[in-house]
Amino acid sequence: MRKFLLSIISMIISIPLYGQFVTNVSKVGTTSAQFLKIEVGPRAIGMGGAFVAVANDASTIYWNSAGLVRLKKNEVILTHTDWLADTNFDFAGIVFHLGRFGTLATSITTLNMAEMEVRTVFYPEGTGEKFDCGDLAAGISYARNLTDRFSIGFNAKYIRQTIWHMAASSIAFDIGTLFTTQFNQMKIGMSISNFGNKMRYEGKDTRIFYDFDPQKFGDNDRLPAYLQTDKWALPLMFRVGVAVDVLKSLPHRLTVAVDANHPNDNTENINLGGEYVFKDWVSLRLGYKSLFTRDSEEGLTAGAGLEYPLRYATLKIDYAYADFGRLTSVHRFAISIEF
Repeated sequence: MRKFLLSIISMIISIPLYGQFVTNVSKVGTTSAQFLKIEVGPRAIGMGGAFVAVANDASTIYWNSAGLVRLKKNEVILTHTDWLADTNFDFAGIVFHLGRFGTLATSITTLNMAEMEVRTVFYPEGTGEKFDCGDLAAGISYARNLTDRFSIGFNAKYIRQTIWHMAASSIAFDIGTLFTTQFNQMKIGMSISNFGNKMRYEGKDTRIFYDFDPQKFGDNDRLPAYLQTDKWALPLMFRVGVAVDVLKSLPHRLTVAVDANHPNDNTENINLGGEYVFKDWVSLRLGYKSLFTRDSEEGLTAGAGLEYPLRYATLKIDYAYADFGRLTSVHRFAISIEF
């Protein structure tokens, strides 16, 4: 067992190092639906995004759907982030236990911005029109235990992006697994996210008038036609990670985790994080994101959480800070209710 665990840890560490030697091409900017890469949940972010093997709250809908069946109760989560460039990122999810039939969850993710003036070369101060853009992903998840130590989960989601008169949509799937070892209850998690069809923008802004043969007189130069836009792949992500409670003696618990990530549009990287919990009431978190990512502005993360028992439920409030270097720092907030 120890040899097996050492092999898993070595693989996690070697994935990003291998990627650095194999290729010098990062493929940044070659995928669509970039909002799918915005990570969910202050708890996970406070731990540096090392959450694929922790996977024990409602935000695991995003990280590893196999973890849904490990939740002790039903749970609702609402998160809000003042994202970069004056945009707003929101996520809402609800998890239902179905007894021996597994666990079901639904979620919705949005990224929105305020309206802006339409400006052109001839009207730099604005045409009097306004436009906006927004992204949306709505999903349904299912997970169940295959054994007392191994669980598997799936997520299907509808994705839509809009900007003024143009829109693109797709269907994508996630799959995740979670295994609890006999070595100090260490957990090993793996997930593949955003496996689906390519996206293409379509709409009335691609409509043009086409002259089939401008060299001839008397032909029709007002034939309606449409420009064909390119299709772009979704941001596929493969994650593998381990998490272990290095301290589990009431009233204290300390969890450390490490994830290795392999995206299809960037270099491989590692996330590191830890969480200290006192009396299942207050939590402190620290982490580091995107280690080995080329030209990354991400880095240190930190966060905290509080749990307050109600009569028939438990209220959880979480906060996370993430450093984005020259861009700006990002603050995330979430409210969860277990019932």
